[in-house]
Amino acid sequence: MNPFKGRHFQRDIILWAVRWYCKYGISYRELQEMLAERGVNVDHSTIYRWVQRYAPEMEKRLRWYWRNPSDLCPWHMDETYVKVNGRWAYLYRAVDSRGRTVDFYLSSRRNSKAAYRFLGKFATVPASELPLA
Repeated sequence: MNPFKGRHFQRDIILWAVRWYCKYGISYRELQEMLAERGVNVDHSTIYRWVQRYAPEMEKRLRWYWRNPSDLCPWHMDETYVKVNGRWAYLYRAVDSRGRTVDFYLSSRRNSKAAYRFLGKFATVPASELPLA
């Protein structure tokens, strides 16, 4: 079923108005002025009704676009310089979204070889099977 059937304005105009309102947080009257500048004469109360009707559905369909890219990865890598038994070393840690250590690697050198050695473990293991250290 077409939710825009029987509407006075075209689908694209309604979707743009709802998107502009939700994304930029402008008032209905400001949005009315913006649309009027573009040749679309619509009342602010009509825009309000559009937002009430179409915004929840738009949010539901677009939610996965708005995710933070860091949320897509189940863990993050952290690297620091620590003293172990009187000697300085580099500690590489994989930390999950709750801050728990997933795995760690201690290296005397800070170079790409050490980092790749640590990250190589995670390339072959699915995220659901990563152990908690």
